Amino acid sequence: MKTNKYLEDLKAKTSAELAEELVAAKKELFNLRFQNATNQLDNTARIKEVRRNIARIQTMITAKAN
Repeated sequence: MKTNKYLEDLKAKTSAELAEELVAAKKELFNLRFQNATNQLDNTARIKEVRRNIARIQTMITAKAN
């Protein structure tokens, strides 16, 4: 049910806010990948979660554009 709350938050945001959120998520994903490559990442499942959040954000951006 955590996902439903996240989706509601995304729906409430404007296109500009979604774009900012997307940039932040991509930066986080880069940092997680870097930590994983240097064996400093404890929770590897976070990578999958951030990738899915990026997809959710992109979906909301597309939906608002139409």
